[in-house]
Amino acid sequence: MSHDKLLQNAVYVGNTLQDILYGIELVLYFKTMHILRRQRGASTIFYAFFSSIMFFLITVWLVTQILFGEEMWIENQDYPGGPAEYWEVHISDWYIDFGGTAVIVLQLMTDALMINRCRIVWNSYRVIIVPSILWVATLGLGSMVKWSTAPSGGTIFSGLASIYALSYYTASALLNSSVTGIICYRMVIHGMVVKKQLGQEYAHTYFNVISIIVESVLPYSLSGVAFLISLGIGSATSTAFCSVYILLMCVSPQLLILRVIMGRAWNQDSGRLQGTTVKLSPGDTTPTSRSFEESAEAVHVQSVVYLPDIDTRV
Repeated sequence: MSHDKLLQNAVYVGNTLQDILYGIELVLYFKTMHILRRQRGASTIFYAFFSSIMFFLITVWLVTQILFGEEMWIENQDYPGGPAEYWEVHISDWYIDFGGTAVIVLQLMTDALMINRCRIVWNSYRVIIVPSILWVATLGLGSMVKWSTAPSGGTIFSGLASIYALSYYTASALLNSSVTGIICYRMVIHGMVVKKQLGQEYAHTYFNVISIIVESVLPYSLSGVAFLISLGIGSATSTAFCSVYILLMCVSPQLLILRVIMGRAWNQDSGRLQGTTVKLSPGDTTPTSRSFEESAEAVHVQSVVYLPDIDTRV
């Protein structure tokens, strides 16, 4: 398959996949807002604002891609050199550049949310020192990408801008992968401890495969690595991977936010030991206490268990 044909197929497949993922995001966003409408507090306002900004930014990106596809395949179908040539020449048009800026802002927001979740899971600021440094690096590299593309009309697939873009996405993928690995490690180890102390049923509620995937934003991280590899080898399929990566940049954190506000996510008390005391007196008349009537003394049971709080505060 020629490069031009491969490029057009990649753009088409990427647009189709991102339309599907946008539909998922649409459902998740309105589900989130429906739940938040019945809640109160600072965290409610934060998650409503954060989700709305993410939804706005991803919508901006999707609209620019729809407009570009219409211009490339319909309005300018007789363009000299064909659609592939039109893509090469006009991929840096102002509205595409505007959509790219929205993506960079969205990525910084998503990465910041991941870093905060990493802090909550570990209940420590020291564990996020390196990820925070990488976040600052992505901020600087993202600015350089926009600086190198805006005035010259360059793209992230060629020229100086491609070098900055590769550095930017490398730093971002490294940040995503490290935070995802740190969160997964913490949840797996803690889940094993809970399973040993309280059994499979309780451990499965908070530490099953789905919860680990959502909490660690794993789909976002994996799609970022796939896009980075395709971009690094200069494959035309990188456009399809880019579309999936950008949509998961919004869908994955939206899933996490939904899990948090539903009280199913890890919070700052999930990894702490909390003591509970249960006293059963033989003088009680309840069915439970009658089984202890043969004992002359009160029965005192004290245990130390994991009791995750369902508080949804950040």
